Amino acid sequence: MKNVSIAGASVVLSVVLLTGHGAFSEPTPSPASSAKEQTNSLPPDISKKIGGAATKMLSESGVPSASIAVVRDGKLAYTKAYGLADVASHRPATTSMIYSIGSISKQFTAASMLLLAEQGKLSLDDGVGRWLPELTRGGEVTIRQLLSMTSGYQDFWPQDYVMPSMMKPASPEEILKGWAQKPLDFEPGTKWQYSNTNYVAAGLIVERLSGMSLIDFLHRRIFDPLGMKTVFDCDKSALPPEAPTRYHRYGLGPARAAPKEGKGWLFAAGELAMTASDLAKWDISMIDQAILQPQSYREMESAELLKNGASTQYGLGVGVSLVNGRRVLAHGGEVSGFTGQNAVYPDDRAAVIVLTNMDANRASVNLANKIGEIIFAPTGNRDSLAKSKAILVGLQKGKIDRSLFTDNANAYFDGQCLHDLASSLAPLGAPTDFELVSEGLRGGMTARRYRAKFQKKTLEVSTYTMTDGKLEQYVVSAE
Repeated sequence: MKNVSIAGASVVLSVVLLTGHGAFSEPTPSPASSAKEQTNSLPPDISKKIGGAATKMLSESGVPSASIAVVRDGKLAYTKAYGLADVASHRPATTSMIYSIGSISKQFTAASMLLLAEQGKLSLDDGVGRWLPELTRGGEVTIRQLLSMTSGYQDFWPQDYVMPSMMKPASPEEILKGWAQKPLDFEPGTKWQYSNTNYVAAGLIVERLSGMSLIDFLHRRIFDPLGMKTVFDCDKSALPPEAPTRYHRYGLGPARAAPKEGKGWLFAAGELAMTASDLAKWDISMIDQAILQPQSYREMESAELLKNGASTQYGLGVGVSLVNGRRVLAHGGEVSGFTGQNAVYPDDRAAVIVLTNMDANRASVNLANKIGEIIFAPTGNRDSLAKSKAILVGLQKGKIDRSLFTDNANAYFDGQCLHDLASSLAPLGAPTDFELVSEGLRGGMTARRYRAKFQKKTLEVSTYTMTDGKLEQYVVSAE
């Protein structure tokens, strides 16, 4: 039950990266996903880019299938499934299929704790020993430290495979006895270490305070109010036959059926399965702050600080980071045979969900990152793009139209500068692609970053444009 967060956050636990074509040379969008099942209100060019990215990911990673959901402007804007739910029978994936979401489940356990705190039944700074006195140093370790991964309790499942002992049933109490009644890995609050054990303890506390099972509490307080009708507890039993087959892979070999964990091992830390569109309902509720009180969302979405003042870039069940200036709340998930990534951009009222049916790989993370780039791609304008590309081609020949630049920029382009640019760029040949990567404001100017691709090299071009259209900066560097 790993957390694989998006690029830019430090909350990334390494998962074995397996790439290659394997047995899947050309996965295709699911023909069985009917128009009624799919949702698409995105512009055609964005939809096409997402489809291309998904197909490329499946082909290169060997992952059999992916179910994708995109939230835009606070509404579900795109759902589509790609590839095969079952390789042997060539059964296509559809958007109505449920996938195990692994550790993405943790944010629901954290939300349960916050709901109980809102009722006055606990405080985040209560010692866990108040409800679980048998745990090591339970009077010192707080609920906040459980949820923020700063408790010091050892992780019971850091492996990317299912060990023989995990094929047998286990109770939450047995898991805590084995991993939370031994000496702490570090002093509480002094380090960050991902640990599934923390959330087993949190789930037990929810049950003891609410007087009902964790899954019943979640249904009553979160899933039912949000209309999340496909949620399935895969800790109690295997997914139904119509769900995707779970797969793993040895090296670059073919996809093989993955084993199911024994009952009890996923409790509170990775027990949930659902469709991508149902998970999107939860993401929309986070954007709208519909389930918790505003202060609770602030607690959940604030990165915990260690005692030395360093940020963990992890809140309560979610990674917290800035990517290209955007606040992102992200969490990955892995259980046997499944990986997923859920990234919420609350300030942009957007979210990206990618669920796959193969474990021990980063395909869902990489694809979610790529989709984020696609939906937030700067628009710019064709004139500025064409002009910037033309300037680069001119510099390869040592030529420059000085009327395009400010006095400062013209001073920058002295004889030595033009000589070095021409001698180093001319051998690259004509650019094969020139694209706008980012756009923003800097010092009263429009800042743009371009990516120039050549046959054997990729360059970055950084420009600042004045309000009158003249360029104050045009800097070329290796990417």
